[in-house]
Amino acid sequence: MAAKRPAQARSALDSDGAVVIVCRGGDCGSRRKHPTVDHATQLAFIRIAVGDAADVLVSKCLDACEHSNVIVVVPNAHDRDRGVEPVWVGEVNDPDVTDDLTGWVKSPTLWSTPPPTLVDIHTFIPTRRSRHELADPDTVPAARGTRHSRKRR
Repeated sequence: MAAKRPAQARSALDSDGAVVIVCRGGDCGSRRKHPTVDHATQLAFIRIAVGDAADVLVSKCLDACEHSNVIVVVPNAHDRDRGVEPVWVGEVNDPDVTDDLTGWVKSPTLWSTPPPTLVDIHTFIPTRRSRHELADPDTVPAARGTRHSRKRR
């Protein structure tokens, strides 16, 4: 009998629903670089605040350390098919930026309205290498389930 092949690894970019990726590798999440930021509390806040609007995943280094702490908002499959690109937000080291970011992610008009001013100020264009890291399943594994299988509140 032939051995079963392992399922091909999927990245977060293969998820059906929206995904918020919180980088915690390299300088992101580093107390040495950001001693005044409570990284664990920030991550917990993001998970609670985003709720069912998106999956929240923690990544290894996205190779954008000059912008740490980095959070990437990845659109759902439908919006990606329409050409909507992930939004990279850097220097998310302040509760006000984190709050505006999570509020925007929860918004029913997420991709049809511009991000809040604080989020827009912190948005940056990633390098090709950073975009590659985002697509790498070893850096950011796919969300466990699909959005279609979840109930919305």
